Amino acid sequence: MALSPLEPVDIAEEIAEEQSDEQPLKTYGIDFDNGVLGGTVDGITAIKQFVVKTIKTARFRFTIYDDDYGSEIEDLLGSDASIELLETEIPRVIEEALLYDDRINDVYDFELTREGDRLFVSFYIEINEEVIPMEVTI
Repeated sequence: MALSPLEPVDIAEEIAEEQSDEQPLKTYGIDFDNGVLGGTVDGITAIKQFVVKTIKTARFRFTIYDDDYGSEIEDLLGSDASIELLETEIPRVIEEALLYDDRINDVYDFELTREGDRLFVSFYIEINEEVIPMEVTI
């Protein structure tokens, strides 16, 4: 970086070059079952938390989030959809909700299990060639 007044310096460009393109993984810890927020989580635990929170957040309903964040799972479950329709639409909706994030390369191998009024969805996410098993209760 030159300090001469003869050479213009674009500070914003220099800052952008110094910053990494990777998104940070450290975030606040959330216990979704009990609704408790506390501590911090990092790494794979933070990614898993992001996945669950994204799936459980209704898309287009909260102005704090942009239109890419969240899913339409709630709309599917609120309808009188058959299990066959849910088996095709839930994977599509989850993939659409997660793949916008640059950290997630792939979402695949979905399995839905219904127990009473609860629906369990298990699948795998791929991040930097690492495969992470997920299970979300909807």
